[in-house]
Amino acid sequence: MTSRRNLVIAAIVLLIAAFFVFSRFGRSSAAQFQTATVTRGPITQTVTATGTLNPVVNVQVGSQVSGNIQKLFADFNSKVKAGDVVAQIDPVLFQATVTQAEGDLANAQAALELAKVNATRIQGLFAKKNSAQADVDQAMANLHQAEANVKIKQGALDKAKADLDHCRITSPVDGEVISRNVDVGQTVAASLQAPVIFTIANDLTKMQIDANVAEADVGAVAVDQNVDFSVDAFPSRTFHGKVVQVRNAPITVQNVVTYDTVIGVSNADLKLKPGMTANVSIIIAHKDDVLKISNAALRYRPANAPTPERPASGQNRGGAGGGGSVGLRATGRTVYVLRGGNAEPVQIKTGISDGTTTEVLEGLGDNDRVITGQLNAPNTATSQQQGNPFGGPRRFP
Repeated sequence: MTSRRNLVIAAIVLLIAAFFVFSRFGRSSAAQFQTATVTRGPITQTVTATGTLNPVVNVQVGSQVSGNIQKLFADFNSKVKAGDVVAQIDPVLFQATVTQAEGDLANAQAALELAKVNATRIQGLFAKKNSAQADVDQAMANLHQAEANVKIKQGALDKAKADLDHCRITSPVDGEVISRNVDVGQTVAASLQAPVIFTIANDLTKMQIDANVAEADVGAVAVDQNVDFSVDAFPSRTFHGKVVQVRNAPITVQNVVTYDTVIGVSNADLKLKPGMTANVSIIIAHKDDVLKISNAALRYRPANAPTPERPASGQNRGGAGGGGSVGLRATGRTVYVLRGGNAEPVQIKTGISDGTTTEVLEGLGDNDRVITGQLNAPNTATSQQQGNPFGGPRRFP
């Protein structure tokens, strides 16, 4: 009876030990992988940037003279034509200056007439030997001074009239007023710089985006490339444009260098407004019906794969053999394909990328399953190397 009980206990112990060994080594000995299927479809490579919408022609209308704003003939969103009066500065002081300049000119002209008469009289007396040469010279000098004074006074009158004309501020272009910076009764001072009274957009149906493209991406941007962009006001709508200019002047902000890329935009429905922030995608390349894989497959490496810090046995660092990633940088990339439950390295050549998927030029076929991640680590205790990175048998204290 006792021996039978011992046999039962021994059998139970053996079953528990077998279950433990199976669960520890057998069931987890094979790695489980996360895979993605190689698919075929379109792919677009883009350069992203942000920019500001601006009118193509944006004119700031100012005042060349100082004074009080007497009248305003335009307001926000007013349609104006070239030559239309948009504001009037009080002309009283300028009219008085014109009147004074006209009087000064008349006085100078009278003095000129007298100088001419005196010069003629002195020349006649000199011809009859009744006057000295010095008197003739003095008369001619007075005549020339009178002529010069007339020109001075004429210039002062022209300036006074020009200032009076500048009291009428006109629009230089056809367009729409997008900004008004003064009110009636406000004084504008033009002593140092012309104050801006109105900002007029020439044609809001044609706009441009000034996008700041990073220096790492600007080399791929060229004139006539298509552009897709969106604005926060219409998040579900995609607008379109074209690159019209890549400016060479660098813009440096906090040691970050960007380049102004001008994108022409059609705004026929006037939905886009000046100053809106645009999220720009410049289309660098586009292909239809190409093989593509997830970018996660390009980043995956098994735990025992050769790396720049740990080259494979018999392989020089940076060499082309052995399937290591370092030696493939010049010719392609290495991905791992799931075949027979194992990760098999495959060298491929890649093309354009949209940031999520990458074009495969050669090395893979339709419906191949590439590994993008590993769900569990393989158990290597059966090879007596678990826990020992140097390859020897595992030692227990």
